[in-house]
Amino acid sequence: MLNRLFHLIIKEFLALLRDPKTRGILIVPPILQIFIFSYAITQDVKNVSLAVLNHDTGVESGTLIQRFQQSPTFTRIISLSHRGEIDSAIDKQQAMIVLVIPQDFSRNLYGGRVASVQVLLDGRKSNAAPIVGSYATKIVNKFVQERSRTAQNVGVDIQTRHWFNSNLEPKRTTIPCLVCILATVLGMLVSGLSIAREREMGTFEQILVSPLTPTEILLGKAIPALVLATGSSMILIMIAVFIMGIPLQGSFWLLLASLDLFLLSVIGIGLFISSLSATQQQAILGVILILPPSIMLSGFATPVETMPNWMQWLTVANPVRWYLVIVKGVFMKGMDAYEVFLNCVPLAAISLITLCAASTMFRRRME
Repeated sequence: MLNRLFHLIIKEFLALLRDPKTRGILIVPPILQIFIFSYAITQDVKNVSLAVLNHDTGVESGTLIQRFQQSPTFTRIISLSHRGEIDSAIDKQQAMIVLVIPQDFSRNLYGGRVASVQVLLDGRKSNAAPIVGSYATKIVNKFVQERSRTAQNVGVDIQTRHWFNSNLEPKRTTIPCLVCILATVLGMLVSGLSIAREREMGTFEQILVSPLTPTEILLGKAIPALVLATGSSMILIMIAVFIMGIPLQGSFWLLLASLDLFLLSVIGIGLFISSLSATQQQAILGVILILPPSIMLSGFATPVETMPNWMQWLTVANPVRWYLVIVKGVFMKGMDAYEVFLNCVPLAAISLITLCAASTMFRRRME
């Protein structure tokens, strides 16, 4: 059995690596994607255009505008002359935020009264607008507190600290997640094309008439996909640590062991899709059908805790969700072996279910 399985694995490696297109899929796109996505997928908002409608003729309003000019977030300041220009500035996306300073702004500051400003945001940018609004509010509040005569009576000093990412650097959270997402794509794509490729090339019948059992055939397809996906994922981790400077706080070996278990669950899904598909095009469509919901329900874009309860139950069957917790925990806070084990238990269950489902479907298609 081992001799037959060994030769099938070698044959699968040769089939994958001899094809230039397959080699390109395994090596070039993941490396390019981790560089591109790490800069494109970020919640850090910069280079924002700010429009200002200043009705106040005092000195303080000009000083407040200078504060915005000195901020690295707001790189372009547009001056508006009347209120009718506000609609045009936002509608034509000339500015994401408009600051309206009333004519009594400086007078209220000098008189110790409440000084207010109006902040208008482009709600079409639902992710960036609240962040920009928070930046603007912080600048205005700090300025008013410094200028207000009653500031000395404020007795509350709030100090905020962020655990595991003290400077809130987006790359420290985004890049570990990208390692998980790209590993999912690699594992599912390579395994999803394996059996469908044999059918399309007409070599599947040769495997069927060989002494190999269905279990040996599936193992011969799963092991090369596991090795290649693990190798590509290790390259991504090395790039993240040594080139992009993302600190790995936890154990590399825990990360590697959990990665292989995670890839087994993903490969099981890919083999199930491949068993159903008659051509590689059908297999690719099946992978495309599974990948988006797997990524969206993983907690990558939005936390699982903010989803509806019924949807949170759906994420339990999603292997990407569990490995995303592991990869972020190991990278950012040095997750210990016990916590990794707790998240590996559902991964092991999902791996067992998906591999058994792939085996059952493969046997039925053979019959």
